[in-house]
Amino acid sequence: MALDYRKCAEEIFSHLGGKDNIISAAHCATRLRLVIADNSKIDTKALEEVEGVKGLFDSNGQLQLIIGTGTVNKVYDEFLAVTGLTAASKADVKAAAASRMPLWKKILKTPGDVFVPILPAIVASGLMMGLVEAIPKFWPAFGASDWYSFLDLVANTAFALLPVLVAISAARVFGGNVFLGAVIGLMMVHPALINAWTVGNYAAGEIPTWHLFFFNVQQVGYQGHVIPVILAVLLMSTIEKWLHKKVPEMIDLFVTPLCTVLVTAFVTFTIIGPIFSILENWVLAGAKWLASSLLGSLVMGAIYPWTVVMGLHHMYNVIEAGMIAQTGLNTWMPIASAANFAQFGACLAVALKVHNQKTKSVALPSSLSASLGITEPAIFGINFRFMKPFLCGMAGGAVGALFGALFGLGAPVYGVTGIPAIPAVNNVPLYLVELLIASGIAFALTWIIWKEDKPEEKKAAAPAEEPTAEPLPSVVRCTAGELLQPCKGKVIAREEIPDDTFAMGILGDGIGVVPEDGVVLAPFDGTVTSVFDTKHAITLEKNGMEVLIHIGVNTVNMQGEGFTAFVEEGAEVKAGQRLLGFDRDAIAKAGYNDTVVMLLTNSDDLEGVECGLK
Repeated sequence: MALDYRKCAEEIFSHLGGKDNIISAAHCATRLRLVIADNSKIDTKALEEVEGVKGLFDSNGQLQLIIGTGTVNKVYDEFLAVTGLTAASKADVKAAAASRMPLWKKILKTPGDVFVPILPAIVASGLMMGLVEAIPKFWPAFGASDWYSFLDLVANTAFALLPVLVAISAARVFGGNVFLGAVIGLMMVHPALINAWTVGNYAAGEIPTWHLFFFNVQQVGYQGHVIPVILAVLLMSTIEKWLHKKVPEMIDLFVTPLCTVLVTAFVTFTIIGPIFSILENWVLAGAKWLASSLLGSLVMGAIYPWTVVMGLHHMYNVIEAGMIAQTGLNTWMPIASAANFAQFGACLAVALKVHNQKTKSVALPSSLSASLGITEPAIFGINFRFMKPFLCGMAGGAVGALFGALFGLGAPVYGVTGIPAIPAVNNVPLYLVELLIASGIAFALTWIIWKEDKPEEKKAAAPAEEPTAEPLPSVVRCTAGELLQPCKGKVIAREEIPDDTFAMGILGDGIGVVPEDGVVLAPFDGTVTSVFDTKHAITLEKNGMEVLIHIGVNTVNMQGEGFTAFVEEGAEVKAGQRLLGFDRDAIAKAGYNDTVVMLLTNSDDLEGVECGLK
């Protein structure tokens, strides 16, 4: 059955703690992105069970609900209609979320913001570099050919001029002029400077030096460095924005860029570069020790998924880029691959073992995504949600990473893990063994340890009750069958329902009933396909007819107060059987209309639809 976008939006909203708890809302290709004022007011478990929500997680100050490509935009439109919020861009949401983040998390988040946009260039170059280096091992003559020289140039460009890419991306992140950022990046790898990769060939005292005031600055480039570049562009953006506010508009065009570049260049080469390049080398030395140490790799393989949960895993790009710049081999990648592929194994075990169809429909594609290095759907949609699979994945990742360190696995690439990294790794057979170890352990442990919770198992159909003594009349008819009046009361035309969404037929054709009592009855012999958590609505199906019965207008805001469900999802019901109960006085006291709405939500797909009493 096609997803009811309005229903999905209403249910999401009902579990967010009210409109005042939502600061802003936007969406990307697959996720509804929300900034929440108080996360303690959110009913996370109920959100996970909303039909259409494939998973959720809190990352970088945003509550992100995974809904899916082509669907999220429709749910988002309904969400805006339900909540009365105005549309916000992803940038607006990111800004709102960032303003609420603690300083330490902002600092750790920044490298990810800088590196994510340039990953396509880095991945493409890295994979090509791996292939170019691998071919001569099987075809030695290729290594002396013009094609090898040409492809080597193409593959190395992104890494040779990495500070330029980093500077441009950092300027976007910090709100500076991207072209001034590019100038700072180019300046740090200018051909007039000694290449940082060849400076070791110079004897002491041979390196040319600038004497600038009381600074002695060696004329050495920053090829392969990242942290000094990011800090230099942060300084540049800060100076530029300050000058734009202070310099008169008449001379701003040339004074601001001139002063910005000059001051940034001086501070970069005299202070930022010398100090932070040393600190960066210390960080890289520690990371290389962790990646090569058996104990270090074991620990990092285990805790890597936690950094994904916290949204901090992109900070590793700085380490990996530095490794490639210094040694040409990224030994951190096998750790990430083992951790990610272990989450794949754990998620796959859940997909094969679980009986709940919604969970299975999320787990299987999420596991396949994790095998390709995209672990968020698997972690947030399945493993972290049930926790035991997540912990089993940590165990598999730890052992897999230990194996990778033991055999010195690595690759001249970063930004890819799992299956896509196979062409670039330095030892393909051993890398495949690492992936099998990580995923196999995680799969086996999950299969043994994790058990599906009873509330999430498919519930047995509720026993049918006796139909009412006096069957109510037919009110909706089509070639597939007919629907009986869902409750006692006055039947009104769809157009008279006091809600535009229902009255305009956006959700399908049907009728309304001004109720005389507080009981909703089954309109036919059929199957209950869903019962809203707030118990104010229910959906049923029979012979291809998809039916929504909704009690009242905007009663979702009552959060289930005054509503009762007599049946469960999956129940087989008989015409006239009690489905829902509602307190008319409670609805009136809350200020809502209690009209009961019954719609054929797929009326456009059915023939001969006719509504009203005969």
